[in-house]
Amino acid sequence: MYFAKDAPIEAKPIYIRADVAKELPNADDRRMNDPVDSQEMVFQSYRRDECMELGLVLTSAEIANQISHHSGKWWLSVEAKDEASALQELAAYRRDNPVGENVIKRRIPLFGGSFAGAFIYAATICLIGSVSSPEATRDIWMSTGQMNSDMFLQGQVWRATTALTLHADAQHLMSNLAFGCVFGMMAGRILGGGIAWLSIVGAGTLGNGLNAIMRSESHLSIGASTAVFAALGVMVAHALHPRFVSSEKRFKRWSPLIAGVLLLAFVGVGGERTDVGAHVTGFVSGMVIGWLAARLPLHWLSNSRLQMASGFIAFAMVVLAWTFAVRFGAR
Repeated sequence: MYFAKDAPIEAKPIYIRADVAKELPNADDRRMNDPVDSQEMVFQSYRRDECMELGLVLTSAEIANQISHHSGKWWLSVEAKDEASALQELAAYRRDNPVGENVIKRRIPLFGGSFAGAFIYAATICLIGSVSSPEATRDIWMSTGQMNSDMFLQGQVWRATTALTLHADAQHLMSNLAFGCVFGMMAGRILGGGIAWLSIVGAGTLGNGLNAIMRSESHLSIGASTAVFAALGVMVAHALHPRFVSSEKRFKRWSPLIAGVLLLAFVGVGGERTDVGAHVTGFVSGMVIGWLAARLPLHWLSNSRLQMASGFIAFAMVVLAWTFAVRFGAR
C-alpha cells in the first residue's frame, strides 16, 4: 500500500497487497518517530524490497531519497522540499503499474543518447570500410588491424579492437551495420548511449581476446559481429536483472536468456566464413559486462556528463587501438 500524506481517506491507498498490511501514522506521530528529522516519510513497509523498489522509482525521477529501518519497519524518506514531487511520482507509478494477483509490473527507465551512439558506430565502420576496401591498400589495412591470434598473444592486444572495424566485403559490412545499429540503439535506450557503447566496445574487445586465446595461433578474423553479439549479451543481462521487484514465474524470468541464445543460434551460426567462436565469446562477454552495467545506479545512467564521458572513452578505445596498429604495424 502506498500512502499520500494528508490526502482524503479514500485517496490514501496506492497499492494494496494481500501479504502485508501497512498503516501510515498521523502527522504528529510521524514527526515524533521519523528517524531523520530533516526528511519526510513518503512510504513505509515491513518489507525492505518494496522500499527499495520505490526508492528506484524516485531515483529515476532524480529525487534524492533514503531508506532506513525504524520500529520494525522500513521507511522511505525524502527531503521536505521534495515531498510533493515524490508523492506525485509514486502516484504516477501506481497508475502505470496496476497490481493484479500480487504481481508488480515493472517500468524500465529509458535513457537518451541511443541514436547518437548508433550514428557514430555507423560512421566509424563506414569510414574505415571505405578507406580499407580499395585493392591497393586493402592488404596493408588487413595485415595491420585484423585479429591475428599469434600476434595478439605476442602482445599486439590492440588487434582485438581494430578487428571490430574491418570487414571482408560490402555485404559483410552492411550486415554488421544493420544489426549493430538496431542492437546498439536498443542497448542505448536501457543504459544510455555512452555507457551502452562503452559496454559494447569493451565486451567486443574482450570477446575477440578470448576467442584468440582459445583458437590456434594461425587463426585470423575481422568484423564487428563480435561487438554486435556483445550488444545482444548486454541486453539479455539487463533483462535478467529487473530494476524493480517482480514475482514473475521462473520461465518468464529467464525468457530473455532463452531468446538471446536462440537469436545467437539463428543468426550467429552458419556460413562458410562465420567465426562462431567470436560470436559466442562476444555474447558471453556482453552478458558479463551487461551484468555489471545493469547494476549501475540510475542516477549515474541519467547523468549526461557521465554518458558523454563513457561515449568518448569508447571512441577513444578505437582511435588508440588504430594508433598503436599504425605505429607498430604488422611484423
